[in-house]
This record gives sequence, structure tokens and C-alpha cells, in this order.
Amino acid sequence: MTREPADALVVISNELFFGHRSQLAELTVRHRLPAMFHLREYAEAGGLMAYGADAADMYRRAATYVHKILQGAKPADLPVEQPTKFDLILNLKTAQALGITFPPTLLVLADEVIK
Repeated sequence: MTREPADALVVISNELFFGHRSQLAELTVRHRLPAMFHLREYAEAGGLMAYGADAADMYRRAATYVHKILQGAKPADLPVEQPTKFDLILNLKTAQALGITFPPTLLVLADEVIK
């Protein structure tokens, strides 16, 4: 992040990053690099914002698939589904530390605003 200057950062989670989400969020603030993540836990850990599929909703929907399979449905016959519920989480504390002001229209659209 520091060797190749960037205007912003988009982080797609994996197990390595997820386990270090607080440190990653802290680094982005220290280096004044606005970052967007795809899981709410990153914004809760201090990341600027997160936008992605609602994991709890996806787990609930997966449970319906498990139920259908346990009732005898063939997995190959079940349709592939895309996420239908997405969350936008904004972290105002981090925005202030970065000198960023979210537009009012974005604040209205947010599912959660962390103060």
C-alpha cells in the first residue's frame, strides 16, 4: 500500500485477511487510504465501509437447501441461487479520521452507520 501509492483500496476477504481485519483497518487509517471491504466485520473492526452479501441471509437460505436434500431432493436438481440481500455499512469514526464526509444520500442508503 505504501510502495505503490493508491487513492483507495478494495479488500476481498479471505481467511488470512479476516483474521487480521483490525490490523488491516488500522493500517488503512494510518496511511490515510480509504478502504472498502465486503464483510460487515471489517467495518465493525474500524474499516471505512463494507458492502456485500448478507452472510446471515445466505446461511438461512443454505439451510433450506440442506432441508430439501435431507427430504430426498437431488442436489443437481436444485437451482443455483445468487445472493439477494446486501448490506452497506459505513463507519463514521473512520471517515472522520480520514477526513472523509459521506454524502447524505449514502448515509440514508446505509443499512448501518457505525458512530
